[in-house]
Formats: sequence, C-alpha cells, structure tokens
Amino acid sequence: GKDFVQFAKAVGVSHPNIDGKVCKTTLGHTSADSYGVYGELAGQASASETSLCGGKGKNSSGGGAAPEVLRDFVKKSLKDGGQNWPTSRATESSPKTKSETNDDAKAVAKDLVDLNPEEKTIVA
Repeated sequence: GKDFVQFAKAVGVSHPNIDGKVCKTTLGHTSADSYGVYGELAGQASASETSLCGGKGKNSSGGGAAPEVLRDFVKKSLKDGGQNWPTSRATESSPKTKSETNDDAKAVAKDLVDLNPEEKTIVA
C-alpha cells in the first residue's frame, strides 16, 4: 500500500492529466451532483462515500458535484497506504458496493490499461 501511495503521488505531481484519468468516481444517479466521494468505507446506496477506486456516488442527488480522482483516492481512502489496499472496505450494513479481494488493485490496473500508449509509457 505504501509503495502504491508513493507511485500515485509521483504521478499526481508530474502528470496531473493522468492523475485525472485514474480512479475517477462515477455518478450513482442521473443527478449531476451524485458523484462518489472518497472515504474510508463504501457506504450504503444512499451515501456518497466510496472506498473503491472509481466507485459510484449515492443513488440520489446531493453527492459530489464533480468526479474525484487518483489523488483524492490516495488522500481520503488509502491514507498512508495502511487501509483499503489492495482491497476496499465497506460498511457492514447494506453497502452499495461489497468489498471483493483485490478490488482496488484491479480497478487501478483497469484504469492504467485504459490509458493511451504515450500515457502508459510515462507511467511505466
């Protein structure tokens, strides 16, 4: 976890355009203010919080007004690298997204694979 945090911070400082393409939260509802907001746990469907890289927001309006990205994921969900890596954590009471083994690591890998060839070279 700590090694990934250092990698992510380096990407964020050196290449903010790539930082903005990785772990970009998504809408949980048709409302423009329902983006996922990173936190320590993935909340219930009625909550904005997610600890999953690229996680969804709440199932109604009133969440994040804009997507959060890799730097937010590292700061709010991973903290110092001691939690939510490689697997996210979710509330025990009806979470909108259940934790699956290595789900955060897989989500980051998917986003990195989706980068264009030039961006992949930079990250490598």
